[in-house]
Amino acid sequence: MDPADFARRGECLWEIPAHGPMRVPALICASEALLRAMDGKVREQLVNVAQLPGIVTAAWAMPDAHWGYGFPIGGVAAFDPDAGGVVSAGGVGFDISCGVRCLHTGLARAEVVAVQQRLADALFARVPAGLGSTGQVHLGPEAMDAMLAGGARWAVAQGFGDAADLERIEERGRMADARPECVSTQARHRQRDEVGTLGSGNHYLEVQEVTMVGDERGARAFGLRAGEVVVTIHCGSRGLGHQIGTEYLKRMVLAAPQYAITLPDRELACAPVRSEVGADYLGAMRAAINCALANRQVITHLVREVFAEVLPHAKLPLLYDVSHNTCKVEPHRVAGVLRPLYVHRKGATRAFGPGHPDLPAAFADTGQPVLIGGSMGTASWILAGTRASAELAFSSACHGAGRAMSRHQALRRWRGRQVVDELAARGILIRSPSLRGIAEEAPGAYKDVTAVVDAAEAAGLAGKVARLAPLICIKG
Repeated sequence: MDPADFARRGECLWEIPAHGPMRVPALICASEALLRAMDGKVREQLVNVAQLPGIVTAAWAMPDAHWGYGFPIGGVAAFDPDAGGVVSAGGVGFDISCGVRCLHTGLARAEVVAVQQRLADALFARVPAGLGSTGQVHLGPEAMDAMLAGGARWAVAQGFGDAADLERIEERGRMADARPECVSTQARHRQRDEVGTLGSGNHYLEVQEVTMVGDERGARAFGLRAGEVVVTIHCGSRGLGHQIGTEYLKRMVLAAPQYAITLPDRELACAPVRSEVGADYLGAMRAAINCALANRQVITHLVREVFAEVLPHAKLPLLYDVSHNTCKVEPHRVAGVLRPLYVHRKGATRAFGPGHPDLPAAFADTGQPVLIGGSMGTASWILAGTRASAELAFSSACHGAGRAMSRHQALRRWRGRQVVDELAARGILIRSPSLRGIAEEAPGAYKDVTAVVDAAEAAGLAGKVARLAPLICIKG
């Protein structure tokens, strides 16, 4: 995109002033280089989001933003129900509550490298990955309802993990006000054998080394030390979330005219928060959040089993788990008044700053851990939320590197075996059921994650705490 099409408001802040049918301005947090590299579709989609009923303050895009369905991926917008605010399935995304969790191991790099091949093979054998992958957990009707209502708390009650895990999970492991009855038979059918699986696309399980600490105080609070190894899990609500998104988008398209909503783009189908369709979607979406939390909890249990066999002296307590495709009710100030808003984050991470009441006590002084996934073979980052973020993008930050090219473009440029061999030469072991999937997710298909994180920090969204580098990647 051309910076001349924006009003520059800071080192990493660009504005499209409200004009025409826009109700609020649109703002992009990015360096000039990242802005220039963004697809022009991001600007178009952000302008469209700014036209939706009840939107407040601004429509935001994070430094990793790229074209998506309706909302740009990396989009953030908040809606006031007292002003006719809406909920949009496209503003949440199809992989509802896709998110990242990070586990400590207490191991040094050398300990892992000594058993690297064995550990990679064992993790790949134990944690199902790939399109349509199924696991060992089969959910009948009653168990499905319990999982959709209970999230990670349900998983812990079933023996998958420890009660201590729940304190380190967003929403303490369970999203309130889920309505399993709003989840269709087809969505349930797709999920009945998928709990405890990674899925495909950009989802992964990585064993990573902490290669750099940028904030000693934050790192101490997070329990991170240079040279030690962590495990990161990135996945979501699998087929259930995708089915919910698909079904409710159709309902919202049909419902919009009933509420006199003019859609600038059919993909922005939405419904008032205070409507039957809106309430049903919110109930189903919250159930999908619980599905994702349960999924990551079960995978955590499987990972701990593998480490107990391969590196039995390792302990794997949870650092944190945070989602990045959600709509949540949160209090934020608008024109100086605290209001409950429906905050949509699509490919954006919640980033509460120090002192926020929803944070675990361990993070009260540092702010929330913000887990930023890299692409296969590149760095990942752990950031901390800032107080300034609350005054910016509703306490939000980036979620990853963001794609720089489509999967089709990546397939034309790389072959899966080529990527595996190149990464192995760098000491990074890849395990995946699909060489095609590896090519689609080649590191070069993504933006420079460090440039994205630098922009997020410069914009005040979150601060850098530690850099992670992969040793093993189980790729869906």
